[in-house]
Amino acid sequence: MISNEGKIIAVDFDGTIVEHKYPKIGKEMLFAFDTLKALQAKGHKLILWTFRAGDTLQEAVDYCKQNGIEFYAINKSYPEEDYASNISRKINADIFIDDRNVGGFIGWSEVWQNLHPEGGEFNHQIKNKEAHYNSQPRTSSFFKRILGK
Repeated sequence: MISNEGKIIAVDFDGTIVEHKYPKIGKEMLFAFDTLKALQAKGHKLILWTFRAGDTLQEAVDYCKQNGIEFYAINKSYPEEDYASNISRKINADIFIDDRNVGGFIGWSEVWQNLHPEGGEFNHQIKNKEAHYNSQPRTSSFFKRILGK
């Protein structure tokens, strides 16, 4: 189990917060904004992590704001991060919520139950610890691990 302190959660827009109608904005996915608000209330920082850029990105940000969600950062790991805004890149987050996950989007009710069962403390379970790089014990140096010495 990961600690109970607030986590950074990256959330996709099209196909996750709203139905996928890009470049238009689709209908809200069932429980999307309710769940996002509840996650923020639990102390999690939300990052909007989307393919959108320019005007379509601003439309998504405005749509979320109209529905009560303001993000900690948008397509960045933290608000002050400075990089070329015309490129898409990986960001640093504890959890990623995206419709492109293996098996597809599980739905907002399931997201909530996975992260806060019974509405309680953060309880994200890593299903395959051996494959999760951050959960492996550091018993030797990087070079010893890759060289097998």
